[in-house]
Amino acid sequence: MVTSVAVVGASGTMGRLFTRLIDEAPGFEVSARLGSTSELSEMDGADIVVDVTAPAVSPKVVAHALRSGSNVLVGTSGWSRDRLAALRTDLADSDNGVIVIPNFSLGSVLGTTLATIAGRFFDSIEIVEAHRATKVDSPSGTAVRTAELIGEARTGLGPVEAPHTDQRARGQQVSSIPIHSLRLTGVVARQEVTFGGTGETLSITHNTIDSSSYEQGILLALDAARTATGLTVGLENLMDLGITRA
Repeated sequence: MVTSVAVVGASGTMGRLFTRLIDEAPGFEVSARLGSTSELSEMDGADIVVDVTAPAVSPKVVAHALRSGSNVLVGTSGWSRDRLAALRTDLADSDNGVIVIPNFSLGSVLGTTLATIAGRFFDSIEIVEAHRATKVDSPSGTAVRTAELIGEARTGLGPVEAPHTDQRARGQQVSSIPIHSLRLTGVVARQEVTFGGTGETLSITHNTIDSSSYEQGILLALDAARTATGLTVGLENLMDLGITRA
């Protein structure tokens, strides 16, 4: 049985990658390609709606897709903890599912997982993330997700040490962790989480060199979206990491 997929944001970099992979993957077909001038109703009837749009547009896409009975795979940044909580409530009595993936790179997910483990052992933590100059949101969804997971792992340990946070150059705090965002021509994506301890530092760095690094994660998420119910956030929840999460 073929799963039909409507791609919203199909003309963008991620949209083009999604449509190519769906065209190549057995058991999937692209039923609609929506751009900035398309009507949302053009996605109606798809088994899965892929949202790779922009933070301001994404909630409208997800809401319409759920009303039309589709499952949704979100690859758009900007879904805050509060927005996700509201979406989880909306899905409580629904048979549909939404999967939100801040980053489709397997290496990035592993980097965030390692940072979450390390976060319990250091009280001084900061994140520096860099993306292409055209990325409209900052900090990145990956950096926010990393900080939130570290914060959850540190339950009972208190906030991290982040002096002088009143100064603008100290970055935006998420779960008490300063995040510094760079937007540069020539960069695809990079994240470095640095931990400071007595007499030592630890850095966990992930570099995305090419968008092909997203392909395995996209295919994994598409397959999971076929049968998803409720809300799933993060590719790590679709992977067998072989560890017990903090």
